[in-house]
Amino acid sequence: MTTPLLEGVRILDLTNVLAGPFAGYQLALQGADVIKVEMPESGDLARQLGADRALGEELLGASFLAQNGGKRSLTLNLKAPEGREALLRAVRETDVLLENFRPGVMDRLGVGWKTLRAENPRLVYCAISGFGQTGPLRDRPAYDQIIQGLSGMMSVTGTPRTAPLRAGFPVADTLGGMAAAYAVAAALVRRGRTGEGAFVDVSMLESALTAMGWVTSNYLISGRDPRPMGNENFTAAPSGTFRTADGHLNIAANRQQQYTTLCRLVGREDLATDPRFTHPVDRKTHRDALREEVESALATRSAAEWEEILSDAGVPAARVLSVPDALALDHLAARGFVHDLPFPDGRDRPLHVLGSPVRVDDEPAVAPVPPPLLGEHTDEILAELGYTAAEITALREGGAV
Repeated sequence: MTTPLLEGVRILDLTNVLAGPFAGYQLALQGADVIKVEMPESGDLARQLGADRALGEELLGASFLAQNGGKRSLTLNLKAPEGREALLRAVRETDVLLENFRPGVMDRLGVGWKTLRAENPRLVYCAISGFGQTGPLRDRPAYDQIIQGLSGMMSVTGTPRTAPLRAGFPVADTLGGMAAAYAVAAALVRRGRTGEGAFVDVSMLESALTAMGWVTSNYLISGRDPRPMGNENFTAAPSGTFRTADGHLNIAANRQQQYTTLCRLVGREDLATDPRFTHPVDRKTHRDALREEVESALATRSAAEWEEILSDAGVPAARVLSVPDALALDHLAARGFVHDLPFPDGRDRPLHVLGSPVRVDDEPAVAPVPPPLLGEHTDEILAELGYTAAEITALREGGAV
């Protein structure tokens, strides 16, 4: 068994809902000891979120279960002096602190960056927020949909008739969380070389814009105003989603050789020499006519058949699947991406969760333990910090944990 990349790294995860917990989960999957610091009684709001109402009422919402495997739960009331002191004591023995409060909240609680750095100069402090810690929008509240709209994502999603359209999943939250995870890892590398801690400021808005690729680069570099194109690819044709005999197929014949191979395999070699389609620029100009011709040829076989035929010949192609069908792919099973954990409260049912998209030394990164019950590890962690049993009882009776 390979040694986890972040073994021995301790992280205090003060985050809620998705972007922050997702970052902490990615770090936990790589072996970090992630301590989830939560408010007593209520905990992370995600504990109440998800499709299963009963689980939400038990503070085991699906949204929480999906992003918190491998973590330990410590309840602290940071509005109580004793709770703040416990956090400061934990920070002295911590490598990383993650938080996704609005800018200034941690300072108002008396546990902001300057205070924590004085306690531990080697600390990597990562603040995730909608707009970053500076700038005129820094104090605005932000959820995924707010960032999708403000970043321009929605303006280029859908067709000219349906846009603006929100992506069907919380892409801005996830991008912010992934940016935070890689930034923390980078900060730890520098600290290992210099001994310096770091203040890492992650903006969800900037993470979203960074991920938009040619949409932003074509405007910044070429002055081309992006527009919604549905399932078409701005950079090439035929490249998009096509109807087959029984479903939809994505094809990305972006190179000339891929295009000529496609024409041959679908039995329409004449399309390779048709003057409307011979040059890549001409194919983009006449993409609607080309789509009609290609779909007519694809109507002779199923999407699965075409996927195999085209992919084997080097033409990128794949079916458009539902989420359940995607998660059931044999390929994912072979890589150990979806795995089962025990249910946190011991009930007799498995908890299906995703692992890391990164394999290390050809091994999947999976959570070693299930997501924690609220406050499940409070006494254990406080004892690790040097609190006696009597002191822990006093903290509990005083409402600090």
